[in-house]
Amino acid sequence: MSSIPTSLLKQRNFVHFWVGQIASSFAFQMLTVGIGWQVYDLTDSAMALGLVGLFQFLPQLLLTLVVGHVADRYNRRLICVCTRLTMASTVAILAYGNLSDTISANMIYACAVLLGTARAFEMPAAQSILPNLIPAALLSRAVSAIASAREICVIAGPALGGVIYLLGAPTLYFTSMACFLISCCILFFLRYDYVAKGKQPVDLNHLLGGLRFIKNNKLILGSVSLDMFAVLLGGATALLPIVAKDILHTGPWGLGLLRCAPALGALLMSLYLSRRPLTHSVGKIMYASVAVFGVATIAFGLSEHLILSMAALFVLGASDMISVVVRSTLVQLETPDEMRGRVSAANSVFIGSSNQLGEFESGATAALFGTVPAIVLGGFGTIAVVGLWMVLFPSLLHRNTLENEEK
Repeated sequence: MSSIPTSLLKQRNFVHFWVGQIASSFAFQMLTVGIGWQVYDLTDSAMALGLVGLFQFLPQLLLTLVVGHVADRYNRRLICVCTRLTMASTVAILAYGNLSDTISANMIYACAVLLGTARAFEMPAAQSILPNLIPAALLSRAVSAIASAREICVIAGPALGGVIYLLGAPTLYFTSMACFLISCCILFFLRYDYVAKGKQPVDLNHLLGGLRFIKNNKLILGSVSLDMFAVLLGGATALLPIVAKDILHTGPWGLGLLRCAPALGALLMSLYLSRRPLTHSVGKIMYASVAVFGVATIAFGLSEHLILSMAALFVLGASDMISVVVRSTLVQLETPDEMRGRVSAANSVFIGSSNQLGEFESGATAALFGTVPAIVLGGFGTIAVVGLWMVLFPSLLHRNTLENEEK
């Protein structure tokens, strides 16, 4: 609990939600290491790694309008519980595939689709519920505290996942499944005063409300699209199994360390921001952090040593966390509660584009040009995006505080 400021510790609902998020994130991070290493071991293909990301992203894209409506109309707590039960069941399928010796790349792809579908419903519900648990004045600190918890899992999850994987893939998958079930139990008993929304017509105009809101709010559009294109171009995490095995000549333990490095940087930055939230020049700080992200990506791509690669990833993670906190806080504070589900769903597509679709882009680029050129070109692309966005979205560049400055 030490990573939560005292003001948040007094909010019991938030603490329960925070612990539930830790269990779910820990499960997913261990699962990511297992799936990534196993699919590359089965196929020896960079494209296969990219396809895992693509199959997780497609359900988020296709279901964007539906999941936002569901998060706005139904109990967000129960949505989170049901989606995590689904993820636990999906991991059980992977465990069975290994135990019965029927595991294949196609089975992993199918499970990636199921995971992507569950996360498509979970992400807007989990994001939308947070402002209902705490006062608005504590939201920035809460976002940072949740981010720090997530990064703790990103550090411990891959490292422990790499070790557990040495005991066998089924052991890793059963451990991940147990964590998802623990998260379900915690959130099931969360005290969340759900108020049923009035029946609204489920027409295209209503479903498109979130996308329309983002389009008309240049501040939100600039922040989420900057983050999306920067990570889409500069995201190198999908190629970590290749870097670990073929460039750094290490094993699953080395892959775990590489995944830990950006998480450690993000964790320390999120802890700092949870105690010293950004109070001025947030727009300029966001642009600067994304530029640093691009530079760190280039350094990582050129590195041939494990320690140097970890250092570059550490800086990459720290700079990315600044962007995440600014973007997440702006989206929550600028959006009315009755629209948070649809806006969060649309935002999830941006996040999914930068993560899962970015994995596919990295895998495809690496297959065409090689791993190192793909990473380096992505870093330069990120820096170019920063320069272009400063021209296209000057309102974000000149944003001074996270709070709505017109109120």
